[in-house]
Amino acid sequence: MVNSKNAPLYQQIFEEIKGAIEEGEYAPKERIPSEPELAAKYGVSRITVRRAVEDLCAEGYLVKQQGRGTFVSTPHINRRLLQYTVARSFTDVCHDNEMTPGARVVSRLIVPVRSEEAKFFELDDKALLLYIQRIRTADGQPIFEENVFLPYEGNQDLMDADLEDVSLFDKIAETGGARPTRTPQRTVEAVRATQEQASRLAIAPGDPLLFLNVWFADDQDRPVCIGRQYYVGARYRFVL
Repeated sequence: MVNSKNAPLYQQIFEEIKGAIEEGEYAPKERIPSEPELAAKYGVSRITVRRAVEDLCAEGYLVKQQGRGTFVSTPHINRRLLQYTVARSFTDVCHDNEMTPGARVVSRLIVPVRSEEAKFFELDDKALLLYIQRIRTADGQPIFEENVFLPYEGNQDLMDADLEDVSLFDKIAETGGARPTRTPQRTVEAVRATQEQASRLAIAPGDPLLFLNVWFADDQDRPVCIGRQYYVGARYRFVL
């Protein structure tokens, strides 16, 4: 049973589970005991346990997987933000961090171009774009929602290409397009997960996300694609 004299019970449970993770008692990707089991272990209510587990998820120590339970998170993926003028695929970043990259296609759509997109791609206002949405994973854990826009003309083959568990940069090059190598424009801001994003990323609605809006070009600074990505803040770290 936890000692309730100094801190709220949920905070004490938070610290105990956090300490167990940091000391290796719970290994990365290991399932922790269920809420009823933890409630019995600590002699508290399930509501108290749920508060502690939710806070651990929010800080990136745990991740909930629907229908499977709660698991210890894998280490943060690191990416050097100041070196991001050179485009690197998420697949390469995973390999840098000794993790297995994955991708699940959510949708592929043909959409009308918007004014800022038409300007970047040097298209007229009646042009069409190919919009590809995927969920990218590392060691099976959802890391970010990937939203990529590129001119439909010249990239039609991507509509039928196998985009599961592959680098989209590689596929763009394989189907005849130019490989993204530079990022002439990019912005980062903090946002909160929508209900739909939370379901796909195995987080709670309202959890923090890092929204990265990136314009990709090739070696000759010709436009290739636009990426609008939503990273789970507790699972991805931009290193300055």
